[in-house]
Amino acid sequence: MEAIRAGRARRVLLARGAHRTEGLRGVMDAAAAAGLPAEQVERDAIDGLGLRDHQGVAALVDAPREMDDRALAALSFDPEALVVVLDGITDPQNLGACARSAEAAGASLLVARKRRAAPLSAAAVRASAGALLHLPVARVTNLSRSLEHLKDRAFSVIGLDQHATANIHDAPQPSWPLAIVVGAEDIGLSRLVRESCDLLLAIPMAGRTGSLNASAALSVALFGYALRPAR
Repeated sequence: MEAIRAGRARRVLLARGAHRTEGLRGVMDAAAAAGLPAEQVERDAIDGLGLRDHQGVAALVDAPREMDDRALAALSFDPEALVVVLDGITDPQNLGACARSAEAAGASLLVARKRRAAPLSAAAVRASAGALLHLPVARVTNLSRSLEHLKDRAFSVIGLDQHATANIHDAPQPSWPLAIVVGAEDIGLSRLVRESCDLLLAIPMAGRTGSLNASAALSVALFGYALRPAR
């Protein structure tokens, strides 16, 4: 459905004999309104795409939009822009979940490494619940340099670091435009990226678990810090 809403779907495949649930009827109505052809195929054809729980319908979509370092440097930003930066997220499911949180929080851009990072694959798009079809993504060769470019554009760059002395509850209201940086779950932020941040913040833990996964930590930072009401 999100692919159709985003104008990224090119064809809709419908399995013969698929149970016409309310959700499926909604997809078909949206496809018809968008002028997309719905092609009836054997269920095996959709199963062969590697999809699980597809409920008898699938869409063939354009790949998510990607820009490079040069395009990122040429972007103009709103004074209250929110950018999410991923440092070394290698799992497509985690990438998709981070993109979903970022788009839901109103981020205008997702920045990630070009190498040693999860690709913008079909698995990532599914995990994002379609957010990667709406949210522009920049894949850059040098993440710390890109952070410096953002700082040159007046961005405040906040890194999430579980060993930071300050935490999201005690930190003052963020300055805008704002970039939130989250690192890999096993090693956190890389040294150069950490050094490029204006401020490092931890997320306090009340239980015995020592940390959150990257997408959960990002969600907490976005909705519990970046978007919190002014005190």
